[in-house]
Amino acid sequence: MPTETAATGYSIGDEATDFKLKDVNGKMVSLSDYGDAKGYIVIFTCNTCPFAVASEQRIVDLDKEFKPKGYPVIAINPNNPEVQPDDTYELMQAKAKEAGFTFPYLYDENQTVYAKYGATKTPHVYLLQKDNGKNIVKYIGAIDDNVRNGAEVKDRFLANAVNELLAGKEVSVKETKAIGCSVKQ
Repeated sequence: MPTETAATGYSIGDEATDFKLKDVNGKMVSLSDYGDAKGYIVIFTCNTCPFAVASEQRIVDLDKEFKPKGYPVIAINPNNPEVQPDDTYELMQAKAKEAGFTFPYLYDENQTVYAKYGATKTPHVYLLQKDNGKNIVKYIGAIDDNVRNGAEVKDRFLANAVNELLAGKEVSVKETKAIGCSVKQ
């Protein structure tokens, strides 16, 4: 199944459609809510995967670094809580509080958004850039080169890509392999 999902997901240069999902505070959130954004860091993540948990502080740090520059983090939980009971909406609310999330943590309740993107792992990153009212996919993959240990990161793939876009350059590394747990469906 994951290969089918990946095959139908977005590729570099595709236009990503907007979505409307419920945040942990009960508010519906869309990309279009961020009128001033230059783009978005969309990260599919969850409460339970050890790789996602190991990335939480890095995701908060990315939001703090890039939200003021026009690239906010939008986190989405793609897991089905019937398959992974620790990924319920209520536990997402607790996780967001406990981990100090500074960004929306959205519930893909019908598991439709992750499928449209082609996300297969948690965490799985999609960097979008606004271009004439469209959200164009510029980078897909991992946050960096060490999903297990933030202290040992040598190459910040996602941050490098955002910085290149901010400098008006083409993203040099457009895709990396997302390492993490498979999306639970």
